Amino acid sequence: MNLRPEFGLLAVMGSSDIRSVLENWPYDPGHITVRKIVGEDGRVKVQMRLDLGLLQFELDGRPDAKRPHGYESLLHYHLDRLGEYRRVNGSDVGFELTPSECRELRGECSMYYHRYLSLFVLEEFDRVKRDTERNLNVLDLCRRYGAEERDRLVLQQFRPYLLMMNTRARVLQAVKAKRWPQALHDVEEGIARIGEFFAEFGQKKAARRCAELKLLRRLRRKIHRQLPVDPVKKLQRELSAAVGQERYEDAARIRDRIAAMKDRRRKEASSAKLGEGDDS
Repeated sequence: MNLRPEFGLLAVMGSSDIRSVLENWPYDPGHITVRKIVGEDGRVKVQMRLDLGLLQFELDGRPDAKRPHGYESLLHYHLDRLGEYRRVNGSDVGFELTPSECRELRGECSMYYHRYLSLFVLEEFDRVKRDTERNLNVLDLCRRYGAEERDRLVLQQFRPYLLMMNTRARVLQAVKAKRWPQALHDVEEGIARIGEFFAEFGQKKAARRCAELKLLRRLRRKIHRQLPVDPVKKLQRELSAAVGQERYEDAARIRDRIAAMKDRRRKEASSAKLGEGDDS
């Protein structure tokens, strides 16, 4: 599925009938079309176009702007409940989430899913990280405290996807800043976390078919192509070529250059350690 952002701001006011809005913003099958608008309250919001209408989200807080039990979200409410339970009882032993509470949390996750998908299209990567991490926290909470096994496990199927989206947001943010080593670190970490998930559930064979892992590995290959070449590794490749072609004088000169470069690096590392010792 292609992602298609539509930037700009649109003031939405007047009648409750949204037909004119939909007519001026055609649905495009096969694409995720989103945009930012200014609501009647003057705040910027996000809209996602659907075949029969649209979804609208707040940029921050709960996507529907509600505050269940006076909290930012149901997750915040239950985390506060958990903290109070621990304070009173000295541990979390005995704390549970009922099936209805888990069901409500799953419904809330769905709102955040649609929002982070829209934010990804708009390249709001900080907010994508925030919302995906938030939903991962719901998975952890239900898995640990759900009263019924189904509630503890049903959301776990979405963990690879959430980890993949969280990783992509972090990686693409680093890529935009041309911080290639950081991008590589982030994608490697995401791949490892998804791999750990499959290993924990004894599903290593499923990991080989995992679409999320395949996507991140493709992303890793793209990042590798952008990384600056290590001069020592470049010389080592030249050395191998020279030896293979029996250019032994060239090979000797390249060996000397490699040795000098490694020696310089050792001295620089030693000086850096001495400097750290002086600071302390």
